[in-house]
Amino acid sequence: MTDLSAADPGFGRPKRSILTASDRMRRRNAAETRFKLYGVIAITISLTMLAIMLFTIFRDGVSSFYQARLAFPMELSAETLDPKGNRNRDEMAKVTTIGYQKVLAAAFKAELDRRGIAQEGVSDKEIGELISKDAAGQLRAEVLANPALIGTTIDASVLAAGRIDGYLKGRVTLETAERDSNVTPDQLRLAEQLRAAGMLTSSWNWGEAAGLGVALLGSAYMMLMVLVMCVPVGVAASIYLEEFAPKNRWTDAIEVNISNLAAVPSIVFGILGLAIFINFAGLPQSSSIVGALVISLMTLPTIIIATRAAIRAVPPSIRDAALGVGASKMQTVFHHVLPLAMPGILTGTILGLASALGETAPLLLIGMVAFVDNYPSAPPEGFLDPATALPVQVYSWASRADPAFIERSNGAIIVLLVFLVVMNVAAILLRRRFERRW
Repeated sequence: MTDLSAADPGFGRPKRSILTASDRMRRRNAAETRFKLYGVIAITISLTMLAIMLFTIFRDGVSSFYQARLAFPMELSAETLDPKGNRNRDEMAKVTTIGYQKVLAAAFKAELDRRGIAQEGVSDKEIGELISKDAAGQLRAEVLANPALIGTTIDASVLAAGRIDGYLKGRVTLETAERDSNVTPDQLRLAEQLRAAGMLTSSWNWGEAAGLGVALLGSAYMMLMVLVMCVPVGVAASIYLEEFAPKNRWTDAIEVNISNLAAVPSIVFGILGLAIFINFAGLPQSSSIVGALVISLMTLPTIIIATRAAIRAVPPSIRDAALGVGASKMQTVFHHVLPLAMPGILTGTILGLASALGETAPLLLIGMVAFVDNYPSAPPEGFLDPATALPVQVYSWASRADPAFIERSNGAIIVLLVFLVVMNVAAILLRRRFERRW
C-alpha cells in the first residue's frame, strides 16, 4: 500500500454525498415502487371482480325472496274435497292436487266474474293457469292438517304462476310472451288488471315453494353431524401426533397420508362414500348421515393439519416451564398448551367446516337431491331420512334453462354466503375470545 492510498481510502473513486442517491440506489427504489404498484393493481382487480360478482348475485337473487300472490275468497266444497263427509284424513287424502287445482281455478274464475274484470281472449283453462301448480299442494296440506276447514270460505292467498311472477319482476314482457308457450299476452294483460284491482301483489315469500327451506334444513343436519364427528376426532388425533406419538417411520407415513388426503379432489370422497356407506354398509341413499360421513372424511385432514399447526405454534418454553415446575406431560398439554392453541384450533375448525358447507360434487354422487321435485313433502325428520343440501340445490336450479330457476339459484347463493359470513365472523370472535398472550 502506497502512502497516497493509505492517506485516502477512497482513492480512485469519485466522491459523493450520502444525501445524493446513486444510480444503483435509484434503480432499487424504482423497482420497489413498481412492485408496490403491482400489488395495488392486483388487490384492486381482485376487489373489483369480487364486487362485480357480489353485485350480480344480489341483483339477480334478491327478487327471488319475493313472490307474486293471488288473493281471493274460496269455498272449500265438501262435495269435492270430502265426498263421504266423514272428515276422515285418510279418505280426504285420496283427493289429489288435481282436485284442489280445480277448486282453486273455479273460485278464482268466480271472483273475476263477481268483480267484473274483463277476460277477453283468455279461456277458463288459461285463467286457472295463472295460479301456480304448487298452490294446490299447499292448500291440500293445509286442509289435511285441519279438516275443519272443509265447508268454509277462506281468504286464499296463493302463489301465482312463474311467468306471472316474472312479469311483475320485469323478466317477462308482452313481446317475449308472444314467443312463449307457457304464457300468452292476454294472460299478462289480465294480470295487469288483477294488479290494478289489488288481487295480484308481490310479497315476501316465507313459504318458499321450490325446496330452499328443506335444503337449508338438510345442510343444518349434515353440518351438525360433521361437527360432532370431525372435531373430537381431529383434535384428538392432532394432540396425539404432535405431543405423544413417537417419531418413527409409522408416524411419518401417517403424516404424509394426512397431507395427501387434504389434497384429494372432493369428488373422490363422493365415490368412496357411494362404495362404502351405501353399497357396502347399506345406509339409506340421500340421507343426511351419509352426506355427513362423506363430508367428515373430506374435512378431517384439514382440521388435523390446522390443529397441529396451532399446537406447534405454542413456544417450547411453555412446555419446558410447565415440566420444570412438576407438571406431567398430560397436564402440560391440557392445562398449558391447548389453552394457548385454542384460538388457532377454533379458527381452523370453523374455516374447515365453512369450506365443507359449499361442497357439491360428493353430495351429488351419493344422491342428496331429494325434495327438489316432490314439494310439499315433509322436511327430513331425522338423520336417516332423504334430504338435500344448499349447494346441491343451487346446482340443480342453475342447470335449468328457465330464468326463474336462475333467479332462485342466486337467491340460494345469497343464503349460502350469509351462512359462510356468519361462520367466518364466529371464527374471528372465538379467536379473540380465547386468545392469550405469552
